[in-house]
Amino acid sequence: MVPVCGGVCARRLLPMVGASRAPLLLALSRARCSQAGCTGPAGPGRGPNIKRRGYDITRNPHLNKGMAFTLKERLQLGIHGLIPPCFLSQDVQLLRVIKNFEKQSNDLDKYIILMTLQDRNEKLFYRLLTSDIEKFMPIVYTPTVGLACQQYGLAFRRPRGLFITIHDRGHIATMLNSWPEENVKAIVVTDGERILGLGDLGSYGMGIPVGKLALYTACGGVNPQQCLPVLLDVGTDNEALLNDPLYIGLKHKRVRGKQYDELMDEFMQAVTNKYGMNCLIQFEDFANANAFRLLNKYRNRYCTFNDDIQGTASVAVAGLIAALRITKNKLSDHKFVFQGAGEAAMGIGHLILMAMEKEGVSREDALKKIWMVDSKGLIVKGRSHLNHEKEMFAQDHPNVDSLEEVVQKVKPTAVIGVAAVAGAFTEKLLKDMAAFNERPIVFALSNPTSKAECTAEQCYRITQGRGIFASGSPFPKVTLPNGQTFFPGQGNNAYVFPGVALGVIASGVRHISDEIFLITAETIAAEVTEQHLAEGRLYPPLDNIREVSLKIAVKIVDWAYKHGLASLYPEPADKETFVRQLMYSSDYDSFVFDEYRWPPTAMETQYI
Repeated sequence: MVPVCGGVCARRLLPMVGASRAPLLLALSRARCSQAGCTGPAGPGRGPNIKRRGYDITRNPHLNKGMAFTLKERLQLGIHGLIPPCFLSQDVQLLRVIKNFEKQSNDLDKYIILMTLQDRNEKLFYRLLTSDIEKFMPIVYTPTVGLACQQYGLAFRRPRGLFITIHDRGHIATMLNSWPEENVKAIVVTDGERILGLGDLGSYGMGIPVGKLALYTACGGVNPQQCLPVLLDVGTDNEALLNDPLYIGLKHKRVRGKQYDELMDEFMQAVTNKYGMNCLIQFEDFANANAFRLLNKYRNRYCTFNDDIQGTASVAVAGLIAALRITKNKLSDHKFVFQGAGEAAMGIGHLILMAMEKEGVSREDALKKIWMVDSKGLIVKGRSHLNHEKEMFAQDHPNVDSLEEVVQKVKPTAVIGVAAVAGAFTEKLLKDMAAFNERPIVFALSNPTSKAECTAEQCYRITQGRGIFASGSPFPKVTLPNGQTFFPGQGNNAYVFPGVALGVIASGVRHISDEIFLITAETIAAEVTEQHLAEGRLYPPLDNIREVSLKIAVKIVDWAYKHGLASLYPEPADKETFVRQLMYSSDYDSFVFDEYRWPPTAMETQYI
C-alpha cells in the first residue's frame, strides 16, 4: 500500500492497517487532525534552539522527525530534498512502525527493529513504547533483552553508550568528555558478569543498561538525553566468548582485585566530578561478591543504588503487601522460604525486615521468619564459609539439603524463587504449599522466562486456583477447568527504578536509603485495586506504569524535603505539578524559526 501523505485522518488509514485497527486509530489520533492537516503539536511554543542544519539533522535521533518535518521546517533547516516529498503525522508514522514490527517472525528481529528506530528517531521510539508498554516492554527488556545480549555481536548496529575498559584507567575523565551530552542525570552501569540469569556475557551486557534506560524514559519520563549507559569491560571468563571471532569485547580473562577496584573508584569519582554529586548511578548485573561490596562501599558516598538488590526487593515487597489484602493479615504473620541467597534474596530479606520492624516486630523475631536455601541447602548457624550477608539470615536448625524438604519442615506461607533454577518449585512443593496454607504465596521471580521456578499455569492448576502468584517475566493468562481466569502479576523491577530515578533527580537526593525502596513498595501496592486482586494481579496493569512512576516520584520528593535530604531549592509548593513538568514528552517539537517583523517605519532603510 502506498504511504498516505499530507495530514491524513484515521479513516483514510483503514485500508492500510485493516479494520481491526480502528479502535487503535481512534486512540492514536488524539484529536491531532484538523481540516488544515495533521501537523503535530507544534503550537505557538518553539522547540529547542538547534544549531545544526542540513544532513546532520536527519542523522540525529534527538532531532530527526523523518517525514513529520513540515515543508517550512525542511526549507529553514536545509533538509528539503533529503526526505521524500511526503508529510506524515506522528500517528501515521507510529502505525507504519507497528505494521513493520508485527511482520517480524521472532522476538530478536522485533528487538532489532525497535533499537534501529531508537537510533533513528528517538521521539517516535518512545511514542511507540508508551502506546502499549505491556506489548513492547518484554521486547526492549526482559525476557527478550537476554537473548539480545547473547546475540549482541550479531545484533550490533550502532554503538550506544560508553564502553570503558580496564586499559582506560587514568583516563576515564577524558572518556566521559567523548559523550556528547553534558547534562547527564542518570547512569546505568554494568560489568557484564551476571547478566539476568545468563551469567558472564562480558561486553555483550551493554544491552542491559541500554534497555534499562529506555524504561527510565518510557515508564518514568526521565529525559533520554540525560541518560548514559555504561559498560565497564574488564574481560570475561566466558570461554565461548573468548573463542568467538565475532565477540566485540576484550578477549582476556576478567581482571579482579586491586586493578578492578581502582577502575571502579576512578569511574565513580570521574562521574561526580563531571556531572555532580547528585548524578544517579545505578549498578546493574554485577556478580554477587562485587554487588554487595560495591553497594556498601559507595552508598553513603555517592547517589547510587543496585537494582538487583534494592529494586528487586522493592517490587517483591510491593507484591507481598498487596497479597496481605487477600490473606487478611500482617507481614509479620508470614514465614518466608527463599530459593536462592544471592543479591535479590538478600535485598528482599532486608526490606521484609524493615517492613516488619515498621509493624512493631523486633529484628530478632523478624529474622526467625526468613529462611534461605542456597546451592548447599538451608543456611544454618555453624555452616562453614558463610559470608556476612548469609550469616545474618542463618537459622538455628539442623542441616537440610533440599528445597522440598525445607518447605516440608518449615511450612512457610510464602516461597520466593530468585536463584534462576528452572523448575525449582516442583509439583510436590506446590502441593505441600497448598496443603499448609489456604492461600499460599508463590513468587517465581527469576529471569528470563526459561529460568522461572514454575509457570503461572503450574501454580494455579496445582493449588486449584488458591495460589497467590507473581513472576519476574511475563506469563499469559491462565484459565482453569472450572472457568476461573487469572492474569499473573509480573513483579518487574520496571515498577520501581523509573519512579525512583525520577524522584531522585527531581529532588536532588545525594544518597539513596532503603527507606526510599520501602516507600516505593507501599506506593506500588496502594495502586492495586480489589478488581486487580480478584483477577490474580498483585501489581497495577503495566498500562498505568507511567502514572505509578509519577506517584512514586512525588512520594520520594515529599519525603526528601521533609527529611532535609533534597538539594534543590526552593521547595516546590505543588510537588506533583513540579514532577510532571519534568517528565519527557514524546510529542514532536517544532523547529520553525521564531519569525517576526518590526513596525514598517522602524524598518525603513536610510539613504544618503
